[in-house]
Amino acid sequence: QAQLVESGGGSVQAGGSLRLSCAASGLTSKHNSRAWFRQAPGKEREGVAGIATDGTTSYGDSVKGRFTISQDDAKTTLYLQMNDLKPEDTAMYYCAAVRRRIGPWYDASIYLYSGQGTQVTVSS
Repeated sequence: QAQLVESGGGSVQAGGSLRLSCAASGLTSKHNSRAWFRQAPGKEREGVAGIATDGTTSYGDSVKGRFTISQDDAKTTLYLQMNDLKPEDTAMYYCAAVRRRIGPWYDASIYLYSGQGTQVTVSS
């Protein structure tokens, strides 16, 4: 059974950095489109960054230039390097994966697998 497990969240001050990881197991193929989403209390889930099967990366407007999505060569672990964090980045962060993406990377409904999330809290 496929499983995604996020880690690396925590509490930091504004301007700080965190690196999130998402370990995947049980996926039928390593060739998946993957993405990071976040959801703050009372808000909808928001696409943060995505990486396609060919390695193409995409970012939400609010994180461009600050966040970087990447994966290891074995394509078993997804990362999100977050720099210059702001209080508005506070949210639960989730990773997601799907074998074949049939919609825009930021559409959470197209992903078949998702983890339980890791909390990121940024204080001013």
